[in-house]
Amino acid sequence: MSKVHIRTERRSLRLWINIPVRASSKNADGKEFSEDTETIVINAHGGLFFLHQSVKIRADIVLTNLATKKEQACRVVTLGDSSDKGMRVGIEFLSPSPGFWGVEFPPDDWHAD
Repeated sequence: MSKVHIRTERRSLRLWINIPVRASSKNADGKEFSEDTETIVINAHGGLFFLHQSVKIRADIVLTNLATKKEQACRVVTLGDSSDKGMRVGIEFLSPSPGFWGVEFPPDDWHAD
């Protein structure tokens, strides 16, 4: 019997942190919106947050870090469960930008033991 190898590593370390952001895009009906929210999880390649607006997979979003005023072009890659906080939306940056979040990530070879 052959073994199946499943890759479980991520491209970059995830941090559970709330950072205020503004998501600007078109909703599922094609209407432009801008909604203030905060992150749930971030990494050097994107993040996860709640939105009350309905968006589609692969939708382009401009994310503004409200603390630093930096903007970053993103794409919706996952849609999660809905709650009273909105729908969980996972985004990836169109190009890696760890500095966008305004936090310092541990080095890639760092491990918590």
